[in-house]
Amino acid sequence: MDLDKVGGAEFGASLHGMGLNLLVKDVQRSVDILKTLFGMTAYQPTQDFAIMRYGDQLFQLHVDGAFGAHPLLGLLPEAGARGAGIELRLYESDPDEASQKAEAAGCHILQAPADKLHGLRECVILDPDGYAWVPSRRL
Repeated sequence: MDLDKVGGAEFGASLHGMGLNLLVKDVQRSVDILKTLFGMTAYQPTQDFAIMRYGDQLFQLHVDGAFGAHPLLGLLPEAGARGAGIELRLYESDPDEASQKAEAAGCHILQAPADKLHGLRECVILDPDGYAWVPSRRL
């Protein structure tokens, strides 16, 4: 499937397993952050939507207005963190490298890179929409 050209119906029908869709205030800002910090690839990025690839995994970004009458819209805060309570773990990303780029990309480092007892070196980066990204490497 050509992700640069696939239509919505074909793309939707191809999805399987567990999916991830992040509602963001600014798709292009999120695309830029994810490409810069984690080397992700964006397909068909518009002001409303983007397909993102991390390794062999796909997920989607949608701007609030593109979500139409979805019941989540009424639950989104006007300001502050949207992603409270969820960690988005990226097991193939260098936490030291990502944290060095984070603040310049408009993110906040909640926890600096550190070796953890569970066998990973990781950090916690909060993006402007409040999602906690955790780049991790095996020790």
